[in-house]
Amino acid sequence: MKRHIAYISAGSNMGDKLLHCRNGIASLARSETSILVAQSPFYITEPLDYRDQDWFVNAVVKIETSLDPFQLMGVLKTIERETGRTDEGIKFGPRILDLDIVLFDDVILSSPELEIPHPRMHKRRFVLQPICDIDPKIVHPVLKKKMQDLLDGLDEQGQRIVQYT
Repeated sequence: MKRHIAYISAGSNMGDKLLHCRNGIASLARSETSILVAQSPFYITEPLDYRDQDWFVNAVVKIETSLDPFQLMGVLKTIERETGRTDEGIKFGPRILDLDIVLFDDVILSSPELEIPHPRMHKRRFVLQPICDIDPKIVHPVLKKKMQDLLDGLDEQGQRIVQYT
């Protein structure tokens, strides 16, 4: 059975944000199809796009999985629903739990259901910093730049993050 490496971002800005992220990551690690390989620290992060909302807690995990990208996305959506997330609400607005596939091997995929690499990851400090905590030398499969270089190139404006203590 082929094994794949995927990076998953976890975020929450409703209720017990840290607990929601921890539970989502734990649910993924408990699945029989994925093994947790590494996890970044948790960060408290400023919201982007829709700014009138509470700050987030974010982290990234590296997993090994036997699932293809669509199957993995299905598992992530199930975990989100089990946490209480609905599809209602404001785009980029408050959410109990958000689990996204950021990278999946060196796959480049664009479909109505799923885009890999995540289409905005290279612009988001709350994704790049945790990935760099795991491995700053990973190369973005489209941009052909190391994650650390992408992080170093970000504008500081509106992307404040603080490691959770």
